[in-house]
Amino acid sequence: MKPPRYYSLDVFRGATVALMILVNNPGTWSFMFAPLKHADWHGCTPTDLVFPFFLFAVGNAMAFVIPRFKQQPPTEFWKKVIKRTIIIFLIGLFINWFPFLKWENNEIIFRTWQDSPESGIRIMGVLQRIAIAYFFASVIAFYFKEKIVLWISGLILVAYWMLTKLLGGIDPYSIEGFIGTRIDTQILGLAHIYKGESIPFDPEGLYSTINAIPQVLLGYLAGIFINKQGNIKWLNKALPETNQPNYRLVAGLFVLGTIALVIGYFWQLEFPYNKKIWSSSYVVHTTGLSLITIATMIWFIEILNIKNGIMKFFDVFGKNPLFIFAFSGLFPRLLGIIRIENGLNEEGQMKYISPLGWFYETICAKIPGIPEIGSFVYSLIFLGFFCALAYWLDQKKIYIKV
Repeated sequence: MKPPRYYSLDVFRGATVALMILVNNPGTWSFMFAPLKHADWHGCTPTDLVFPFFLFAVGNAMAFVIPRFKQQPPTEFWKKVIKRTIIIFLIGLFINWFPFLKWENNEIIFRTWQDSPESGIRIMGVLQRIAIAYFFASVIAFYFKEKIVLWISGLILVAYWMLTKLLGGIDPYSIEGFIGTRIDTQILGLAHIYKGESIPFDPEGLYSTINAIPQVLLGYLAGIFINKQGNIKWLNKALPETNQPNYRLVAGLFVLGTIALVIGYFWQLEFPYNKKIWSSSYVVHTTGLSLITIATMIWFIEILNIKNGIMKFFDVFGKNPLFIFAFSGLFPRLLGIIRIENGLNEEGQMKYISPLGWFYETICAKIPGIPEIGSFVYSLIFLGFFCALAYWLDQKKIYIKV
């Protein structure tokens, strides 16, 4: 029997894409409202929920695809998964390198793969992490039953915690003591990891991507639970039959989400919530919030049948999630090649600004009030542009998939 289609899952996926675009594109990183900032190190802000929610949504989508793959020869599964993994990873790498040119000494030069032992093109990133996590999660979900998938997810989280604790420095959960930095530097090379922290450190590094795999797997299990409308055994006991399966489903998701939040809370007393090292407590915590968020959406959208403009706004982002997110990263980089004169610096040399920078400085930054307002308005306008693009693609029935 074909599982019911839940519009709430489409809205959830689209909302994560929209929020990723919003928080990644402020008018200026110097002025942002607190909820739109990532935690400096330990902790979890609303912005820190966006990426794990998206990985969770990737797992949800797998729950509709993996059962179909299991009815086909394994070769079909491997061809599709390998192709999708490579394409997503290469798109992420393409974004990091794009537009392949840069200004240096008032001349445009080609961005080489590596300029020096300490400077080059970053290898990892958001899409690269999604690709790797998707690949391993798909393989595990394809070859193992749901109960075993849950055990594997738990073992990965515990193993990651123990390895991080035992192999790290004096303070294994600090940026200096985190074992992942040494592993990423050895494998990827110093020139190809992120340099935006106090020391070379990649928040989407190879090592911390290990813990992104159970994030996708838990999303997959939640998707299976939703497909079955909550009709699974709990502690080897079948739930009572009901002619209102959505009520049972919402109740089950809330219970599972609460259990995850409690486990995450006690775990973080030893292994703190931390997005940048993707700590195990952070995975469990964000999974719990994902479950509760989806349950809330199902309640309003599927049970109360509320499908208004807000739902449509987020839904259109979910129709072309990869393309819209990738283009939101390429667009500022492309315009960054264009330079607009912006006065002289203290040495009397001409300063330059990009078209987007000019738009922020000329219009958004001039909005009365604290500077955070102008920065946020810029983010909203940027998001609105991509909403219009997503809406146009949806109207034209153009869906770009990999």
